[in-house]
Amino acid sequence: MNDMDHDAKPPEGPTAPTRERLLEHWQDEADAAFLYRELAPRVNGAEARATLERLAQEEDAHRRVFEELLDETPAFRPSLRVRGLALLARLLGTRLILALATQHEGAEVARFLEEAKAGVDAPWMARLARESAHHARVLGRLSGSSGDPWHHVDSGGRLRNLVYGFNDGLTANFGLIAGMLGAAIHRDVILLSGFSGLLASSLSMAASGYLAAQSQREVDQNEINTQRAELVLFPEREEDYLADLYADKGLTADEARSAARRVMADPDVALRELTREKLKISEEADSPLVEGATTGLATVFGALVPIVPFFFGGGVAAAWGAFAVAMAMHFVVGAARSVFTGRPWLRSGFDMFVVGFGVAAFGYLLGYLLTGVLAGG
Repeated sequence: MNDMDHDAKPPEGPTAPTRERLLEHWQDEADAAFLYRELAPRVNGAEARATLERLAQEEDAHRRVFEELLDETPAFRPSLRVRGLALLARLLGTRLILALATQHEGAEVARFLEEAKAGVDAPWMARLARESAHHARVLGRLSGSSGDPWHHVDSGGRLRNLVYGFNDGLTANFGLIAGMLGAAIHRDVILLSGFSGLLASSLSMAASGYLAAQSQREVDQNEINTQRAELVLFPEREEDYLADLYADKGLTADEARSAARRVMADPDVALRELTREKLKISEEADSPLVEGATTGLATVFGALVPIVPFFFGGGVAAAWGAFAVAMAMHFVVGAARSVFTGRPWLRSGFDMFVVGFGVAAFGYLLGYLLTGVLAGG
């Protein structure tokens, strides 16, 4: 759906884009046209081929817009990236390349929206964003994907932080204590080293959890800002999205359209609805401080596991006790990870068991060898 007047030269003025940025946009549009023409003969179905040819023509029209702004026609050479994609399409087929092209179009939408929000020829950039959004959705259908590829939202969770924090503390401290056992270190030193490892791991994981959550919050806020710009720049498309969403949930076409109009009548309500339904961003997310504290405390408990047997004594009994309880917990943590990975819990638990065994064996062997080297020196 080409709703841009490509014969009208975009406005010039104090917000006129720089030459470097214009050349970047020009190259992107020319590359896209080149790639779609490379893919067209290789896709299945006359309709898909015609769609890609039409997209290539629209990218040519975008390219000409930038040529008008540049007041020149640069010599086109396909970029290394797009030549590589064309080669991969010949070798591997088009599905993966169409998915990558979808993501690239999505990145273009984000760039145009960002420039429109910044006031850089906003109406013109909004039209380009709208057309690129259409291209991304068309390519998404061809590649079998859905959604808006210019949104990159990843949600975490308290349970995930607990599992992975516990796993990190357990594995790191288990390896450390195994090394101490291999070096035949006294129980008191093992306890001191174990608590030192616990402290270091928990602080590190707490800081990492906080920074990761803070970064995710910033990503989410940027996505929300982009969605807010979409509501202002092309509200009809967002209303269509809501109408389709409500129809998929069981409303009739008229009911879905009416509900979408009522939501769109209040920009704040519309933003909250689209944030929840399209971006999948929860308003209930924990603060970065809570995320960091959760991860850090989980790491403390994980790191405590291999230390506990040494509270009650030393020697072989404590060593075997630490090994048994740590290996059992590795299996439990691996099984818990299957909640996030989707793998069978038994296989996931066994894989984690093997990892724990490998860490213990390597740590023990390293401690044993280093003791021998130092004793020999």
